Amino acid sequence: MKWIEVKVVTTPAASEAVSGILYEMGVNGLYIEDPRDVLEKDSKPADWDYLEDELKNVDPNRVIIRAYFSEDTNYEEKLIFLREKLSNVRKYFDIGEGTVEVLEVYEKDWANNWKKYYKPIKIGNRVVIKPSWEQYHPSEDDEVIIEIDPGMAFGTGTHETTRLCIEIIEKYIFEGSHVLDIGCGSGILGITALKLGASKCTGVDIDENAVKVARKNAYANGVQDKMDIRNGNLLDVVQGKYDIIVANIIADAIITLSSIIKPYINEGGLFIASGIIKDRYEEVKQCLLKEGFILREEMFLGEWVAVAVGIG
Repeated sequence: MKWIEVKVVTTPAASEAVSGILYEMGVNGLYIEDPRDVLEKDSKPADWDYLEDELKNVDPNRVIIRAYFSEDTNYEEKLIFLREKLSNVRKYFDIGEGTVEVLEVYEKDWANNWKKYYKPIKIGNRVVIKPSWEQYHPSEDDEVIIEIDPGMAFGTGTHETTRLCIEIIEKYIFEGSHVLDIGCGSGILGITALKLGASKCTGVDIDENAVKVARKNAYANGVQDKMDIRNGNLLDVVQGKYDIIVANIIADAIITLSSIIKPYINEGGLFIASGIIKDRYEEVKQCLLKEGFILREEMFLGEWVAVAVGIG
């Protein structure tokens, strides 16, 4: 299968804002080549045994963002939107080159090219996200190792939105809790919840490929018997109530969920939402509060926000 790759060259300062624009455009996948991630890790050789030579000779101020769309996408219309948004971003950030390039790529190329930029990362107090092809030696006895091969599904642990979700999950998860992950992608959030003590997780995604990847990752982490991954829309494939519901998606989808998600949450339960650009957070928060949710937690990282709200 062929995909349309939109490549944007920018700076570390503007990378989050540019990523946010691309997510708004409805990408099927996105990865960020930020040399700083690798260079910072290289100073901690215990995390892995080698660093590819080509990654040592890169400009730390040059970030490449690659976004992927299905080949039937009207990408010309999306490019007009992207260039308009980039012009606005220039008013607030140094976006560097700010160049936009469009390529056709095959699925196997997308699935493998980004791997050299994906290394183990520690999130919160205990969680370490490790790609399946990397070696990692725990530095602390209580570390929880999550092995992820995201394939073409969103969720590697490197993006701010995923990291924020994991930090809130780590803080609020409890033994035996039932979790629902909406837009589960690679399954990273549900797997993390299970390895931190949840007894059951249901993951939902409209992307068939994401469902396959999430199931594969559940097996790799030994939680396949506790994780039920379903393909489809929330309202069509999910019943019952949950202690924690997590949705790492986009602001508009969270606003939509705010009016329909309550019946799925147990009394005293929690709804964790991320994928929210800082500029739209107040709008999202007000929608949640209007529906009667109680604010429990707000976390900020760069240009992104995650929020946890409860009922009862």
